[in-house]
Amino acid sequence: MKRTIFFLSVISLLFCAQLSAKKPSNNLRLLYWNIQNGMWSEQGSGYVNFVKWVSEQKPDICVWCEGESHYKTGSDEDLPENERYLVANWSELAARYGHKYTYVGGHRDNYPQVITSKYPIENVERIIGNVDTLVAHGSGWVRIKVKGKTLNIVTVHTWPQAYSYYAQTPEAKEQSSAEFGGNYFRRTEIEYICHHTIDSLPGAKKQFWMMMGDFNSRSIVDSAQYKNLDPSSYLVHNYVREHTPYLDVIEKTRTKYVSSTYSGKRIDFVYVTPKLMKHVKDAQIVWDDYTTPVLEPNHLRNFKIPSDHLPIIVDFKF
Repeated sequence: MKRTIFFLSVISLLFCAQLSAKKPSNNLRLLYWNIQNGMWSEQGSGYVNFVKWVSEQKPDICVWCEGESHYKTGSDEDLPENERYLVANWSELAARYGHKYTYVGGHRDNYPQVITSKYPIENVERIIGNVDTLVAHGSGWVRIKVKGKTLNIVTVHTWPQAYSYYAQTPEAKEQSSAEFGGNYFRRTEIEYICHHTIDSLPGAKKQFWMMMGDFNSRSIVDSAQYKNLDPSSYLVHNYVREHTPYLDVIEKTRTKYVSSTYSGKRIDFVYVTPKLMKHVKDAQIVWDDYTTPVLEPNHLRNFKIPSDHLPIIVDFKF
Protein backbone atom coordinates (compact mmCIF):
# COMPACT_ATOMS: atom_id res chain seq x y z
CA MET A 1 0.00 0.00 0.00
CA LYS A 2 2.90 2.38 0.76
CA ARG A 3 4.22 1.69 -2.73
CA THR A 4 0.82 2.68 -4.16
CA ILE A 5 0.81 5.95 -2.26
CA PHE A 6 4.40 6.62 -3.38
CA PHE A 7 3.47 5.94 -7.00
CA LEU A 8 0.47 8.25 -6.87
CA SER A 9 2.58 10.93 -5.22
CA VAL A 10 5.12 10.67 -8.03
CA ILE A 11 2.31 11.11 -10.55
CA SER A 12 1.28 14.28 -8.78
CA LEU A 13 4.81 15.67 -8.89
CA LEU A 14 5.33 14.83 -12.55
CA PHE A 15 2.02 15.73 -14.03
CA CYS A 16 0.12 18.06 -11.76
CA ALA A 17 1.88 21.13 -10.40
CA GLN A 18 -0.12 22.89 -7.75
CA LEU A 19 -2.11 25.93 -8.72
CA SER A 20 -0.99 29.19 -7.25
CA ALA A 21 -3.25 30.41 -4.48
CA LYS A 22 -2.75 33.94 -5.82
CA LYS A 23 -5.65 34.73 -8.10
CA PRO A 24 -5.99 37.92 -10.16
CA SER A 25 -9.06 39.95 -9.30
CA ASN A 26 -10.62 39.43 -12.73
CA ASN A 27 -10.48 35.64 -12.37
CA LEU A 28 -13.11 33.25 -11.03
CA ARG A 29 -11.95 30.12 -9.24
CA LEU A 30 -14.08 26.99 -8.99
CA LEU A 31 -13.19 24.28 -6.47
CA TYR A 32 -14.90 20.89 -6.80
CA TRP A 33 -14.27 17.95 -4.45
CA ASN A 34 -15.92 14.74 -3.31
CA ILE A 35 -15.09 15.06 0.39
CA GLN A 36 -16.06 11.50 1.43
CA ASN A 37 -18.77 11.32 4.07
CA GLY A 38 -18.85 15.01 4.85
CA MET A 39 -15.04 15.23 5.30
CA TRP A 40 -15.24 12.54 8.00
CA SER A 41 -11.51 12.63 8.71
CA GLU A 42 -11.75 16.29 9.77
CA GLN A 43 -14.87 16.35 11.91
CA GLY A 44 -13.05 15.33 15.09
CA SER A 45 -10.68 18.30 14.85
CA GLY A 46 -13.33 20.82 13.92
CA TYR A 47 -12.38 20.88 10.21
CA VAL A 48 -9.36 23.08 11.00
CA ASN A 49 -7.08 21.68 8.30
CA PHE A 50 -9.91 21.53 5.78
CA VAL A 51 -10.81 25.19 6.33
CA LYS A 52 -7.16 26.19 6.19
CA TRP A 53 -6.59 24.38 2.89
CA VAL A 54 -9.77 25.72 1.27
CA SER A 55 -8.97 29.26 2.44
CA GLU A 56 -5.51 29.01 0.88
CA GLN A 57 -7.02 28.12 -2.50
CA LYS A 58 -9.20 31.27 -2.47
CA PRO A 59 -12.14 29.74 -4.34
CA ASP A 60 -15.10 31.86 -5.38
CA ILE A 61 -17.43 28.88 -5.79
CA CYS A 62 -17.15 25.44 -4.20
CA VAL A 63 -19.04 22.28 -5.13
CA TRP A 64 -18.85 19.44 -2.61
CA CYS A 65 -19.99 15.86 -3.23
CA GLU A 66 -20.98 13.77 -0.19
CA GLY A 67 -21.71 16.90 1.78
CA GLU A 68 -23.39 15.24 4.77
CA SER A 69 -21.85 13.80 7.93
CA HIS A 70 -22.33 10.03 8.17
CA TYR A 71 -20.22 8.39 10.85
CA LYS A 72 -19.00 8.99 14.36
CA THR A 73 -15.49 10.36 14.62
CA GLY A 74 -12.85 7.62 14.33
CA SER A 75 -15.56 5.04 13.73
CA ASP A 76 -17.66 3.50 10.99
CA GLU A 77 -20.70 3.57 13.27
CA ASP A 78 -23.59 5.59 11.88
CA LEU A 79 -24.23 8.99 13.40
CA PRO A 80 -27.80 9.65 14.54
CA GLU A 81 -29.33 12.30 12.28
CA ASN A 82 -29.66 14.79 15.14
CA GLU A 83 -25.88 14.60 15.75
CA ARG A 84 -24.77 15.24 12.17
CA TYR A 85 -22.97 18.55 11.83
CA LEU A 86 -23.44 18.59 8.05
CA VAL A 87 -25.59 19.37 6.10
CA ALA A 88 -27.33 21.54 8.67
CA ASN A 89 -24.27 23.67 9.44
CA TRP A 90 -22.76 24.25 6.02
CA SER A 91 -23.43 27.99 6.35
CA GLU A 92 -21.32 28.08 9.50
CA LEU A 93 -18.52 26.00 7.97
CA ALA A 94 -18.48 27.90 4.69
CA ALA A 95 -18.27 31.24 6.48
CA ARG A 96 -14.95 30.13 7.95
CA TYR A 97 -13.40 30.08 4.46
CA GLY A 98 -15.16 33.24 3.32
CA HIS A 99 -18.33 32.01 1.63
CA LYS A 100 -21.60 33.67 2.57
CA TYR A 101 -24.02 31.62 0.49
CA THR A 102 -24.81 27.89 0.58
CA TYR A 103 -27.07 25.53 -1.33
CA VAL A 104 -28.00 21.86 -0.92
CA GLY A 105 -29.06 20.02 -4.06
CA GLY A 106 -31.84 17.48 -4.32
CA HIS A 107 -31.11 14.04 -2.91
CA ARG A 108 -32.96 10.85 -2.04
CA ASP A 109 -30.40 9.69 0.53
CA ASN A 110 -27.63 11.14 2.71
CA TYR A 111 -25.22 11.87 -0.17
CA PRO A 112 -26.15 15.41 -1.23
CA GLN A 113 -24.09 17.78 -3.30
CA VAL A 114 -23.53 21.19 -1.71
CA ILE A 115 -22.58 24.49 -3.30
CA THR A 116 -21.02 27.37 -1.36
CA SER A 117 -20.25 30.73 -2.91
CA LYS A 118 -19.13 34.30 -2.41
CA TYR A 119 -22.05 35.27 -4.65
CA PRO A 120 -25.81 34.73 -4.20
CA ILE A 121 -27.07 31.35 -5.37
CA GLU A 122 -30.40 31.02 -7.18
CA ASN A 123 -32.03 27.60 -7.14
CA VAL A 124 -33.41 26.55 -10.52
CA GLU A 125 -34.22 22.90 -9.77
CA ARG A 126 -33.42 20.21 -7.26
CA ILE A 127 -33.42 16.96 -9.19
CA ILE A 128 -34.19 13.51 -7.81
CA GLY A 129 -35.84 11.89 -10.83
CA ASN A 130 -39.34 10.42 -11.02
CA VAL A 131 -41.10 7.09 -10.75
CA ASP A 132 -39.66 5.97 -14.08
CA THR A 133 -36.10 7.30 -13.72
CA LEU A 134 -34.45 7.69 -10.33
CA VAL A 135 -31.47 9.93 -9.65
CA ALA A 136 -30.14 8.14 -6.59
CA HIS A 137 -27.87 10.81 -5.07
CA GLY A 138 -29.78 13.65 -6.67
CA SER A 139 -28.56 16.71 -8.52
CA GLY A 140 -28.82 20.46 -8.33
CA TRP A 141 -29.14 23.23 -10.90
CA VAL A 142 -28.40 26.77 -9.78
CA ARG A 143 -27.59 30.15 -11.29
CA ILE A 144 -24.89 32.44 -9.96
CA LYS A 145 -24.26 35.91 -11.37
CA VAL A 146 -20.58 36.84 -11.39
CA LYS A 147 -18.95 39.88 -13.00
CA GLY A 148 -21.99 40.49 -15.16
CA LYS A 149 -22.13 36.86 -16.30
CA THR A 150 -24.86 34.35 -15.48
CA LEU A 151 -23.40 30.92 -14.71
CA ASN A 152 -25.59 27.82 -14.85
CA ILE A 153 -24.09 25.22 -12.50
CA VAL A 154 -25.22 21.58 -12.44
CA THR A 155 -23.99 19.15 -9.78
CA VAL A 156 -23.75 15.40 -10.32
CA HIS A 157 -23.03 12.32 -8.22
CA THR A 158 -24.17 9.20 -10.02
CA TRP A 159 -24.93 5.79 -8.56
CA PRO A 160 -21.67 4.16 -7.32
CA GLN A 161 -22.36 0.42 -7.37
CA ALA A 162 -21.57 -2.24 -10.00
CA TYR A 163 -25.19 -3.38 -9.80
CA SER A 164 -28.32 -1.41 -10.64
CA TYR A 165 -30.14 0.63 -8.03
CA TYR A 166 -33.14 -1.65 -8.60
CA ALA A 167 -31.27 -4.84 -7.62
CA GLN A 168 -32.33 -5.42 -4.02
CA THR A 169 -31.48 -9.00 -3.04
CA PRO A 170 -27.96 -10.49 -2.92
CA GLU A 171 -28.84 -12.73 -5.84
CA ALA A 172 -30.21 -9.83 -7.87
CA LYS A 173 -27.14 -7.72 -7.12
CA GLU A 174 -24.83 -10.50 -8.26
CA GLN A 175 -26.76 -10.98 -11.47
CA SER A 176 -26.98 -7.24 -12.12
CA SER A 177 -23.24 -6.78 -11.53
CA ALA A 178 -22.50 -9.55 -14.03
CA GLU A 179 -24.65 -7.70 -16.56
CA PHE A 180 -23.01 -4.32 -15.78
CA GLY A 181 -26.28 -3.05 -14.38
CA GLY A 182 -24.63 -0.15 -12.57
CA ASN A 183 -23.24 1.25 -15.83
CA TYR A 184 -26.64 1.20 -17.48
CA PHE A 185 -28.34 2.74 -14.45
CA ARG A 186 -25.81 5.60 -14.39
CA ARG A 187 -26.49 6.13 -18.08
CA THR A 188 -30.18 6.71 -17.37
CA GLU A 189 -29.31 9.10 -14.53
CA ILE A 190 -27.08 11.34 -16.63
CA GLU A 191 -29.58 11.47 -19.48
CA TYR A 192 -32.31 12.50 -17.07
CA ILE A 193 -30.11 15.17 -15.47
CA CYS A 194 -29.10 16.62 -18.84
CA HIS A 195 -32.69 16.59 -20.15
CA HIS A 196 -33.80 18.57 -17.10
CA THR A 197 -30.92 21.06 -17.17
CA ILE A 198 -28.88 21.99 -20.24
CA ASP A 199 -31.29 20.41 -22.73
CA SER A 200 -34.24 22.35 -21.31
CA LEU A 201 -33.07 25.78 -22.53
CA PRO A 202 -32.50 26.73 -26.16
CA GLY A 203 -29.10 28.05 -27.16
CA ALA A 204 -27.23 26.52 -24.20
CA LYS A 205 -24.12 26.00 -26.34
CA LYS A 206 -23.69 29.78 -26.43
CA GLN A 207 -24.40 30.23 -22.73
CA PHE A 208 -22.22 29.80 -19.64
CA TRP A 209 -22.89 26.29 -18.32
CA MET A 210 -20.80 23.99 -16.15
CA MET A 211 -21.55 20.50 -14.84
CA MET A 212 -19.31 18.72 -12.38
CA GLY A 213 -19.23 15.88 -9.93
CA ASP A 214 -18.34 12.30 -9.14
CA PHE A 215 -19.63 10.44 -12.18
CA ASN A 216 -18.50 7.01 -10.94
CA SER A 217 -17.77 6.35 -14.62
CA ARG A 218 -14.74 6.46 -16.84
CA SER A 219 -14.26 8.34 -20.08
CA ILE A 220 -13.26 6.88 -23.43
CA VAL A 221 -10.62 9.64 -23.50
CA ASP A 222 -8.72 7.72 -20.82
CA SER A 223 -9.28 4.24 -22.26
CA ALA A 224 -5.55 3.60 -22.66
CA GLN A 225 -5.27 3.66 -18.86
CA TYR A 226 -7.75 0.82 -18.34
CA LYS A 227 -7.62 -2.83 -19.30
CA ASN A 228 -10.43 -5.27 -20.05
CA LEU A 229 -13.22 -2.79 -19.41
CA ASP A 230 -16.65 -3.58 -20.77
CA PRO A 231 -17.72 -0.93 -23.31
CA SER A 232 -20.66 -0.06 -21.03
CA SER A 233 -18.13 1.52 -18.66
CA TYR A 234 -17.99 4.51 -21.01
CA LEU A 235 -21.74 4.98 -21.48
CA VAL A 236 -22.13 7.98 -19.16
CA HIS A 237 -19.41 10.14 -20.65
CA ASN A 238 -20.20 8.98 -24.17
CA TYR A 239 -23.68 10.37 -23.64
CA VAL A 240 -22.34 13.72 -22.43
CA ARG A 241 -19.85 13.93 -25.30
CA GLU A 242 -22.29 12.89 -28.02
CA HIS A 243 -25.55 14.49 -26.91
CA THR A 244 -24.60 17.73 -25.14
CA PRO A 245 -22.34 20.69 -25.96
CA TYR A 246 -20.22 20.08 -22.84
CA LEU A 247 -16.43 19.87 -23.05
CA ASP A 248 -14.22 18.02 -20.56
CA VAL A 249 -12.05 20.74 -18.98
CA ILE A 250 -9.27 18.42 -17.83
CA GLU A 251 -9.07 16.79 -21.27
CA LYS A 252 -8.83 20.19 -22.95
CA THR A 253 -6.21 21.67 -20.61
CA ARG A 254 -3.92 18.77 -19.59
CA THR A 255 -1.61 16.62 -21.71
CA LYS A 256 -0.92 13.83 -19.19
CA TYR A 257 -3.32 11.47 -17.45
CA VAL A 258 -3.90 12.20 -13.77
CA SER A 259 -6.31 10.15 -11.69
CA SER A 260 -8.92 11.79 -9.50
CA THR A 261 -9.09 8.97 -6.95
CA TYR A 262 -6.95 6.90 -4.62
CA SER A 263 -7.67 3.87 -6.80
CA GLY A 264 -6.10 5.46 -9.87
CA LYS A 265 -9.32 6.14 -11.81
CA ARG A 266 -10.44 9.48 -13.21
CA ILE A 267 -14.13 9.56 -12.39
CA ASP A 268 -14.45 13.19 -11.25
CA PHE A 269 -15.09 15.66 -14.06
CA VAL A 270 -15.80 19.30 -14.71
CA TYR A 271 -17.63 20.00 -17.97
CA VAL A 272 -18.25 23.42 -19.51
CA THR A 273 -19.93 24.73 -22.65
CA PRO A 274 -17.75 26.01 -25.53
CA LYS A 275 -18.55 29.63 -24.67
CA LEU A 276 -17.33 29.14 -21.12
CA MET A 277 -14.35 27.05 -22.24
CA LYS A 278 -12.96 30.15 -23.94
CA HIS A 279 -12.63 31.68 -20.47
CA VAL A 280 -10.81 28.72 -18.86
CA LYS A 281 -7.32 29.84 -17.91
CA ASP A 282 -6.16 26.67 -16.15
CA ALA A 283 -7.46 23.49 -14.54
CA GLN A 284 -5.85 20.93 -12.26
CA ILE A 285 -6.63 17.76 -10.36
CA VAL A 286 -4.85 18.76 -7.18
CA TRP A 287 -2.46 16.32 -5.53
CA ASP A 288 -0.60 18.03 -2.70
CA ASP A 289 0.53 17.41 0.88
CA TYR A 290 -3.00 17.77 2.19
CA THR A 291 -5.17 16.24 -0.55
CA THR A 292 -3.14 13.11 -1.39
CA PRO A 293 -5.24 10.22 -0.02
CA VAL A 294 -3.85 8.01 2.73
CA LEU A 295 -5.51 4.80 3.89
CA GLU A 296 -7.26 5.20 7.24
CA PRO A 297 -5.06 3.39 9.83
CA ASN A 298 -7.79 1.03 11.03
CA HIS A 299 -9.04 0.34 7.48
CA LEU A 300 -12.54 1.40 8.49
CA ARG A 301 -14.76 0.68 5.46
CA ASN A 302 -11.70 1.40 3.35
CA PHE A 303 -11.92 5.12 4.24
CA LYS A 304 -9.15 7.46 3.13
CA ILE A 305 -7.71 10.58 4.72
CA PRO A 306 -8.74 13.25 3.92
CA SER A 307 -10.83 11.71 1.10
CA ASP A 308 -10.68 8.94 -1.46
CA HIS A 309 -11.09 11.58 -4.20
CA LEU A 310 -8.96 14.53 -5.27
CA PRO A 311 -10.20 18.08 -5.76
CA ILE A 312 -10.37 19.84 -9.10
CA ILE A 313 -9.64 23.57 -9.37
CA VAL A 314 -10.59 25.53 -12.48
CA ASP A 315 -9.62 29.15 -13.05
CA PHE A 316 -11.77 31.25 -15.38
CA LYS A 317 -10.65 34.61 -16.72
CA PHE A 318 -13.28 37.15 -17.68
